[in-house]
Amino acid sequence: METIYIAGGCLWGVQAFIKTLPGVMFTEAGRANGTSPVLEEDYDGYAECVKTEFDPAIVTVRELMDYLFEIIDPYSVNKQGQDVGEKYRTGIYSREPEHLREAQAFLRKRDDYKRIAVEVLPLTNYVSSAEEHQDRLARYPDDYCHIPEKLLYKYS
Repeated sequence: METIYIAGGCLWGVQAFIKTLPGVMFTEAGRANGTSPVLEEDYDGYAECVKTEFDPAIVTVRELMDYLFEIIDPYSVNKQGQDVGEKYRTGIYSREPEHLREAQAFLRKRDDYKRIAVEVLPLTNYVSSAEEHQDRLARYPDDYCHIPEKLLYKYS
């Protein structure tokens, strides 16, 4: 198994989508690459993300990028759907340099590369979200989600 951290706006929908993908074995809602210590919901600088454990024999980082681009506006800065703010930025984070190289290669091959606002950065820190945020849409399917329902369960 390998681990990558995927940010695509509000983590509720991103987790619901990612957990349906082939080769994804485990997901956890959390926050990545913040600029301050976490103190009781103070997530300054953190991006909402999904810790994603995957089997690279089944799904590659490039394929995970393809999936991410199905659910985000890749040109939007700090905004996905109705959610606005730094914590809703999009990105790929990893402790593995090869993951970052693969993600960057995916972006560079796109004709719209210069317009894309998706971060590709080393993971500097990660904090798991509170239990109330884990698998939130599975427990409360009527909660808000910026991802269209037809995409949320496309790979189920």
